[in-house]
Amino acid sequence: MARPTGKPNYGRVVLVSCLALLAAGLVADFLWASSHRFSSVGMSLPSSVTTVIGQLPPNSNGKDTEKKKDKVRERKLSATFQDLAAPQLKWEKMAAAPVPRLDGAAIQIRNFLYVFAGYGTIDIVHSHVDIYNFVDNTWGGRFDMPKEMAHSHLGMVTDGRYIYIVTGQYGPQCRGPTAKTFVLDTDTNSWSDFVPLPVPRYAPATQLWRGRLHVMGGSKENRHTPGLEHWSIGVKDGKAMEKEWRSEIPIPRGGPHRACAVVDDRLFVIGGQEGDFMAKPGSPIFKCSRRMEVVFSDVYMLDEEMKWKVMPSMPKPDSHIEFAWKVVNNSIVIVGGTTEKHPETKKMVLVGEIFQFNLNTMKWYVIGKLPYRVKTTLVGYWEGQLYFTSGQRDKGPDDPAPRKVMADMWRTKLILNP
Repeated sequence: MARPTGKPNYGRVVLVSCLALLAAGLVADFLWASSHRFSSVGMSLPSSVTTVIGQLPPNSNGKDTEKKKDKVRERKLSATFQDLAAPQLKWEKMAAAPVPRLDGAAIQIRNFLYVFAGYGTIDIVHSHVDIYNFVDNTWGGRFDMPKEMAHSHLGMVTDGRYIYIVTGQYGPQCRGPTAKTFVLDTDTNSWSDFVPLPVPRYAPATQLWRGRLHVMGGSKENRHTPGLEHWSIGVKDGKAMEKEWRSEIPIPRGGPHRACAVVDDRLFVIGGQEGDFMAKPGSPIFKCSRRMEVVFSDVYMLDEEMKWKVMPSMPKPDSHIEFAWKVVNNSIVIVGGTTEKHPETKKMVLVGEIFQFNLNTMKWYVIGKLPYRVKTTLVGYWEGQLYFTSGQRDKGPDDPAPRKVMADMWRTKLILNP
C-alpha cells in the first residue's frame, strides 16, 4: 500500500472540531431551557392598568408559589386616575329634578334655584326652566325658554332679579353656537331680547362687574378653537345701557367650561379647557366627534388695574365647572368637573372632589368627596347646606369615565377651612 503524499490539513480539522463543540453547546442549552418554566411578568405590560416595578426570580424548583406572589412588589395605576384624598361627607338625597340634564345652567336667587336647558341625551335638548325651592325641597314653576335661545353651553349671570343669558349651542349633538342673548325677569318670569354678542361662542365665562356684563373666552364657532376675546357692555335693571359690546383686555388663556366669580370687586376665572368635541364633517345631524382637549388648573384675577394676574392653581386640572361653584364666607367652592384624560385608556376622567379657594389666605383645599364623580353639576347653597343636582356621573367607583346623565339632587353640610 502506498502512503499518501503531502502535509495533512490541520486548519480544516480544527475548524470542524470547533463547529461540533458549538453545536453540542446549543443543543444542551435548548434542552435545559425546555425543562424550565418562565414568567412573562415584567417582560411586557398587559392592557390593564397594573404596572409591575419589581419581580423575583423563579424558584429553583420551577414552581410559582403563593409565597413568591406575596413578595412581588407592584405599583398599581388606579383606574380612578387622579382621585385626591378628601374627607368623606354625609350626603342626603333630596327631591330629584324633573328631567336629567347635562351641560345645563343654574342661577340661585334667594331660596330658589333656576335650572335651565341642557341635554337630556345627546339627541335631546331641553328648552324650559325648572325651579327648586330650598325651603320646602320641591320642584315647580316650570316655564318655557324663548324658541331662539341656546340649549347648552350657555353664559349666565344674575344681579339678584334679572338673569342675563349669553350665546351657547343651539340644538343637540354638536350643532353650532348662536350669538343671541336674552334677559329673564324672575319677578315676572318674562323674557326680553338683549344686544347680541359680536360673534357666537360656546360656554364663555360670564359675570357682572362694576355695572358691566363681561363675557370672556369660550370656544369659537367650530366648537374646538379657544377664544381669547373679552367683551363688556353696561347694564342696569335688565337693560343694556349701550348699543354695542366693548372690547376689553383679552383673557390670558381661552376656552370653555370654567368657573367665573366676582368677590370683593375682583373678578376670578378658574379652570377650564382648550378644545372640545366637534361636529363630524359631513354629518347631517352634526354628530359629535371627539378632539383631544387640554384641561388646565389655571386661575386668573382681574382687579381695579384692569390687568390679569396669575393666582394659585387648583389642586388639579378641572373643567365643566361653569355652574358648579358658590361663593361662601369669602371662599369659592367648586363641585366636581372633569380633569386630564386617563393616561392609558385616553378616556375622559370625571372629578369626585369638592375644592375650596380661600380668598383670605389665597390657598386651595380639598374639602370633601361627592357621592360619585360627576361633571357639569348645578350648585346651590342654603342655610349651611351645599346642594348639587344634574350632570353626568361616572361608570362606578373603579371607572371614572362618564356614563349616565343624572337628575338627582344631593346636599351635605358645608365645612370650610378657615
